[in-house]
Amino acid sequence: MSEPKGPKVDMPDELIAELESTGSSKSEATSATDPALEAELAELKDRYLRLAAEFDNFRRRSLKERQDLHNYAIENIVKDLLPTVDNLDRAVVHGRKEEQRVDSENLLQGVELTHRSLLQILQRHGVVEIEAAGKPFDPQVHEAVRRVPSNEHPPGTVVEVYQKGYLLKDKLLRPAMVAVASEPG
Repeated sequence: MSEPKGPKVDMPDELIAELESTGSSKSEATSATDPALEAELAELKDRYLRLAAEFDNFRRRSLKERQDLHNYAIENIVKDLLPTVDNLDRAVVHGRKEEQRVDSENLLQGVELTHRSLLQILQRHGVVEIEAAGKPFDPQVHEAVRRVPSNEHPPGTVVEVYQKGYLLKDKLLRPAMVAVASEPG
């Protein structure tokens, strides 16, 4: 019998024994060396070997794709952030120039534009700021760091935001750190 074509894959001993026993029991019923059965057995072994090789290749390809996805998942957002980094670099260089130190208004405008650009990039990637000021305290998205006695606001209302909170689509990235109104006295 000729060697099967394709990659070599070790077959489990149980399968080899089953194939041989199935082939020998049928061959006893017909003849000792039936060429049609041997050809069918060879074809089945070849199909098994090819299928096993395809599965092994699929498994390796899937593993590589998962590793690439894990390693490069943030590639798009980083590419979008690079122009913002460039703008901040320009602002720092501009602010350090001796003749520009008195012109702080232009520097402030540049930083504000860069900030706005960064927020737009985050929004494009599904990041949303959690609105907190003036809203009822929600422990799911707010972290109370202080209670403020207040007659102006109902108890349980956020009166001050110390650090903004953000959601990525429906997942909490960071809770908003807030001060919450309480009853005076």
